[in-house]
Amino acid sequence: MDVTLKGEKLQTNGQPPQVGEDAPFFTVKNLDDKSVSLSEYKGDVLIISTVPDIETSTCSRQTNTFNDEAKELKDTRILSISTNTLAQQSEWSQSKVLSSDILHDADRTFAKEYGIYIESIDKMARTVFVINRQGQIVYREIVEEMSNDPDYEAALSAARHEEAELN
Repeated sequence: MDVTLKGEKLQTNGQPPQVGEDAPFFTVKNLDDKSVSLSEYKGDVLIISTVPDIETSTCSRQTNTFNDEAKELKDTRILSISTNTLAQQSEWSQSKVLSSDILHDADRTFAKEYGIYIESIDKMARTVFVINRQGQIVYREIVEEMSNDPDYEAALSAARHEEAELN
């Protein structure tokens, strides 16, 4: 799949999963450097927010925005995933009150499984997936120009709709 970074055309390793498909299984690591798998979130509505580099302004803003929104969501967990190192993510997180899970994809298995790995820059594309309680993707955004923000409200609206399905 093609994306761009400041106009430069880049290629991901595959096609990201589509709305209606089951979310591919993954294991990544948290800020305690412990493995975390998709199965641990079974029964939760999830927003999976991926960023190329948490240390850049757009990626930091995306992670902050979803982290702030996590406080307002009742039955949704937010996972922010990047290819940054544990040390980089820990430093970024130091001054934050975290309401979301900050996860690193050290071996790029998540990025590759989701078809969003860009080998030429060793990063993942900027994406947002919303996964329902049954593990299906109900919303997907692949941000074509990676320096742009995602549509926060569309993702949050999809998550709120899934939350309302429970009530």
